[in-house]
Amino acid sequence: MRVDLLTDPVDGLAEALDAVDGFDRALVAGLLRPQPGQTEGLTGLAAAVAASPLATRVAEAAEKASAGAAGEDHFVALAAARTALLGSAHDALTERVREAVGRPYGDDDRTRAGAGQPVNLLLAARSWLSNLARSGWQGIDHELVGGAAPVVSAMLPDPALRRLAALLDGFAAELAASCPGATLERIPVRRWADLWARALLLTVPGALGTPAVTEVSGRLLPLGVDVQEHATAVQAQVHAVFEPADGGPARLVRASVSAPKPDSVVGAGLWQLLRPHMSLLAALGEGRAMDLDAMPVTGEGDLLWDDARARAGEDAEPFTTARVALPTAVAFPTAPLDRHPARIAAPVLVEGYAVDDTEGLVLDVAGCRVRVDADRVPAAGPLTPEAVAASSACLGLLRWDAGEFLLQPLAVERTVRKKAVAVHAGAWAGGTTDKAGVRAEKAATDAVTVLRERAGRLLRT
Repeated sequence: MRVDLLTDPVDGLAEALDAVDGFDRALVAGLLRPQPGQTEGLTGLAAAVAASPLATRVAEAAEKASAGAAGEDHFVALAAARTALLGSAHDALTERVREAVGRPYGDDDRTRAGAGQPVNLLLAARSWLSNLARSGWQGIDHELVGGAAPVVSAMLPDPALRRLAALLDGFAAELAASCPGATLERIPVRRWADLWARALLLTVPGALGTPAVTEVSGRLLPLGVDVQEHATAVQAQVHAVFEPADGGPARLVRASVSAPKPDSVVGAGLWQLLRPHMSLLAALGEGRAMDLDAMPVTGEGDLLWDDARARAGEDAEPFTTARVALPTAVAFPTAPLDRHPARIAAPVLVEGYAVDDTEGLVLDVAGCRVRVDADRVPAAGPLTPEAVAASSACLGLLRWDAGEFLLQPLAVERTVRKKAVAVHAGAWAGGTTDKAGVRAEKAATDAVTVLRERAGRLLRT
């Protein structure tokens, strides 16, 4: 792996992100009566896409918005330009990762199945999002934010609209928790602009089409698991190499499982909520491969997991997989609306480094430094920042954040009594005899039991 390529500047990246930042700042105060500083952000966005097919429409939209006269279609054009710039940044960074790890190119045969959606509900959502842009984040109040509720309620019964409904519902909840906007000391400018632009583009008829799904058979070799935890939900996403039974090229795939959770269930107790829904977690914890038979997979590489189509296979040590199969595994293409630097999560293996822990964790590979994102190491496993600091090999996800590539550890190898010992973030996924893990699982069991008893009493009354 050529770590030096990860630290070299990417041509045009800074300019594209500057244009996005300028537009995002314009949304803070709102576009009902834009000031000169906001106008600069709008014209900068238009200039950044001047050589693209979007040029004419975005230039018109920027002019109207600068005059405080933007309509809903103009906001859609601005959101499209912003998304296109972030998509180009994603593509440039993904290409840099491919060069650094020497990963082969894959085919780009994405197809998406469109489905008819009620246009009136899409227009209602677009109207609410346009009003948000006019008011700006500093102008939000409970009345404005509450306008999303009837739209979400009308969308939720329709499976074709549920993706947009969930996005609007979560976005509105974040905004409601921050009202009134005029009193906010800190505004998540990039995040709210991301959510706004994505939701607005999903109101375009056809944008909510589902990715094409095929069925695959072969051997699945797990690499590691990324655990994402919130107060009321948890998700585990297993990254793996899939070897088709027909002898085709190995592919990088993902399989995800999520579950609602009470806020009292944390740490290793999370596996109790996830384990019953995916046999892959047990295989991951045991260090085994899985044999898949006609498992559905999307055109973006997400396995639609079905336990009935998978069975445990032979032993498969993730570091062996990373050294033998990972270098030639081909990544699936990314869906157009998912092309964003924050979505980059490329499995990589880094070896032969020194660790500098004077200011956070940094891996030094032949003089080239990659910072470790220790905050993403889950508490649901034995992997700790201390284990990373004592390691000699790291299997992780290469991400991009705040202007640099970061490494999120999934597993590390370290030497104990002259023997290489692997420590995996998902080691407790299928159960554990580790004392700390057993204590956390017992605490989670007790908490869930109490909650179920209380819920049963409420239902009986």
